[in-house]
Amino acid sequence: MSFDADLTACAQLVERGDPDRFAATMAAPVAVRKVLFPIYAFNVEVSRAPWVTKEAIIAEMRLQWWTDALEEIASGGLVRRHEVVTSLAHVLDAEAARVLQRAVQARLWDIYRDPFENEAAFSKYIEDTAASLLLAAAQSLTGQRPSALTDLGYAMGLAQFLRAVPELERQGRRPLVDGRPDAVRDLAQSGLARLEAARREKGTLPSEARPIALAAWQAEPILKQAKADPRCVADGTLGTSEAAKKARLMWQAATGRW
Repeated sequence: MSFDADLTACAQLVERGDPDRFAATMAAPVAVRKVLFPIYAFNVEVSRAPWVTKEAIIAEMRLQWWTDALEEIASGGLVRRHEVVTSLAHVLDAEAARVLQRAVQARLWDIYRDPFENEAAFSKYIEDTAASLLLAAAQSLTGQRPSALTDLGYAMGLAQFLRAVPELERQGRRPLVDGRPDAVRDLAQSGLARLEAARREKGTLPSEARPIALAAWQAEPILKQAKADPRCVADGTLGTSEAAKKARLMWQAATGRW
């Protein structure tokens, strides 16, 4: 598969809507980029769907559109024409398509203002919105979904979610089950523990799937920062400088370590 107009459009969508994942994808081999760009473009579209309207029913309809599109891919029948859906149809098998359906379903939480019921519900949301992307990519590239990517995806997704907490609160959401500093510190520690678990299982990743892990390049420094000073989550100062981000990505791409 070449970089046709649809795939190029996917890459441009990721570059505009998710520059960190774009940078990580550009550090991967071309063959991996051809799988990651449609999946990450899908994620940009789905993650935006709950926020483009204040009408809950319209937001639900937008998410249902993506569920139906993925079902078309999974069933192997006629697939609707859309630059992202068409590109996905070239790289996803039925299992990968249904993994991504979990990401769509999870985004229903973004539509409403209800808090997470408990920590288990919160963890499932993080895994479904973040780890599912890595698992679908691995399935597409290797026919496998290594459990290490679930742990890695959780760490990655948690770091991203913690950075989004102030904006979610401004939008009237209650993003954390327990927002007290000690609870936030424990949450960050849980992410670091999952990252370490993923590292212990790194050897189970097929070589073709290893570049997928570049997407988690910022997880460790962000989670360590949140653990050291949980207040930076609430005040919106969580994150590292552009220079530090670039250096870390270059290091991980060069060494294959994460």
